[in-house]
Amino acid sequence: MKLECNFFAGSARILNEETITDVIKEKTREFGQEDPFFVMDVGDIVQKIKVWKLKLPRVKPFYAVKCNDHPTVLEILAALGTGFDCASKTEIQKILELGVDQSRIIFANPCKPASHLRLAAKLQVPLMTFDNETELHKISAYYPEAKLVIRIRVDAPDAQCPLGMKFGVLPADAGALLATAQTLGLNVVGVAFHVGSGCGDSTIYHEAISSAKMIFEEAEALGFSPHLLDIGGGFPGTSSSSLDEFAENINKALDEFFPEGCGVEVIAEPGRYVVASAFTLATNIIAKREVNDDAGSLTSVMYYINDGVYGSFNCILYDHQDVHPVMLQERNNKKPHFTSSIWGPTCDGLDQVVSKMSLPRLPCGEWLVWPDMGAYTLVSAGTFNGFPLPKVMVVIPHHTWLYLEEHLGNNVSMSFLGAQNEEECLAHDQHEAEGSAALTVNAASHYSTCAAKTLEPTTLEDYVSQLTFIDIGEIRYWARLIQGGAGLGGDGTLENMVFSNREHHQAVSLLGFFPEGHGEHHCSAGPSCKDSEATMYTSG
Repeated sequence: MKLECNFFAGSARILNEETITDVIKEKTREFGQEDPFFVMDVGDIVQKIKVWKLKLPRVKPFYAVKCNDHPTVLEILAALGTGFDCASKTEIQKILELGVDQSRIIFANPCKPASHLRLAAKLQVPLMTFDNETELHKISAYYPEAKLVIRIRVDAPDAQCPLGMKFGVLPADAGALLATAQTLGLNVVGVAFHVGSGCGDSTIYHEAISSAKMIFEEAEALGFSPHLLDIGGGFPGTSSSSLDEFAENINKALDEFFPEGCGVEVIAEPGRYVVASAFTLATNIIAKREVNDDAGSLTSVMYYINDGVYGSFNCILYDHQDVHPVMLQERNNKKPHFTSSIWGPTCDGLDQVVSKMSLPRLPCGEWLVWPDMGAYTLVSAGTFNGFPLPKVMVVIPHHTWLYLEEHLGNNVSMSFLGAQNEEECLAHDQHEAEGSAALTVNAASHYSTCAAKTLEPTTLEDYVSQLTFIDIGEIRYWARLIQGGAGLGGDGTLENMVFSNREHHQAVSLLGFFPEGHGEHHCSAGPSCKDSEATMYTSG
């Protein structure tokens, strides 16, 4: 059963037992589907934030918007209570438009245009970084009330994207910069560092936090009262990576230099950690060129796909990513493989995605899937040669949907809240229900939000009777909806529901939602039913 919701500003498909691969296969089977597309897994992002809070409980994440600014990413993170690392006035405006409070934003660009500073002052976004004297004079002129965080330079030698060559004052020079801030009458509230994006050595955080402690002491000696430590980004986010080693080293360093109860708030700026593994890209082989040796034997194959380094794969050039495709269709590994290269669709010879790998002989029209494509891909992609950017399909596992609906409620931006009155809300829901073969979860959510009195007594019951309940969580969701009296008249009971096994049927029986005399289960397979897990039960 396919369920959809409008939990966010755009639509999202709710998954029960389907995998991301299942979704991609289904999409590629659509008539005329040849364009590249992303599948975004909201559940992956929610899980990343859960893991972060569990393993780094003292460190509040301020998501680096620059990494991936897809609206649904920002909406779900805003709902989960994260902060945001913004680098420009445009990013600040995007976050404020979500209803996020200014206190949850750090303007983490040490070298800001004056117009961006003026807007930050107008919008009352005071927390910002600096690393040079010129910036201090600029801030003094345009936003003297700002709360400043001095950014120091600490470099991880193996960072995927080193940043120290561009940003950060050397710790030895920080004292002079703090003295300038004091002379200008500015307010320095903390210390920040960034070891480099895609850091591979977590031990560098001990050195960085130790250096930050020394700068704290220098600031205090000058009369400042620093209370914020920003440990930046650099955290890995692919599906094969782990936060464990980073968390262990960071927590040890914090306990040593900034023990709990010392009055210092700790934040970080994770980007790729949050979104890298949440996005999967599907591309189509649009052409190929086979290269033969002098004897006419095939030696290598050049494959051309419909996305490249000017699009989503700009991460190869700008973020130094190493990408690896997976064939969507299973192939016989015993068949011969050939040296292969993969190229983008543009007319530029630089547009090479993979220089060398071993692949079987693939036909045009074959789909290649690229996991871990959420970080620094779409956000910096262009449309060179007129090739459009891939669209994004948003999916959310059902258990994640229930978690968000249960724990976040109205804190989440839901598009149906745009309805101004009960009549509009009802009309919108009825239109969606009539135009779709499958009941949408957003329609059910609307019924619980709009006044039930405006509905016909059996409206919701008619729809619910068509549902196949997949798991206990889904049953509980509808149980809560029914208990609220959303659109149910009479005795508030349901008939003709279909369940995937006896346990689910009994769970609803215990909740008391069957009319008297309808508590027995009925097997859809008839008298020959063996009462297996695959048996379908109804309440009729």
